[in-house]
Amino acid sequence: MKYKKSVYRSLALITQFGINMLVPIFLCVMAGVYIGKKYEINWITIPLFAIGALAGFRNIFIMAKNIYSDEKNSNNETIPGHSEKTGRQGKG
Repeated sequence: MKYKKSVYRSLALITQFGINMLVPIFLCVMAGVYIGKKYEINWITIPLFAIGALAGFRNIFIMAKNIYSDEKNSNNETIPGHSEKTGRQGKG
């Protein structure tokens, strides 16, 4: 069962990466097409595509950073009564 759980979690993670990348690109391109047709400046789609791609990369970077920090924190075992910030023994 543990194997199935990790496969489903990995599949969900890959799907989340794809959605986090495609949604900003799609929205920016659609905004570019709309603005281009309304104001007759069709070239605006290209910079908006680049902005959407940068936003998608930012989303993926933040998500990967959070996943990495969660895995790192779950692998570290803390000593009871030991403060991580000061490195000193706690009272009590």
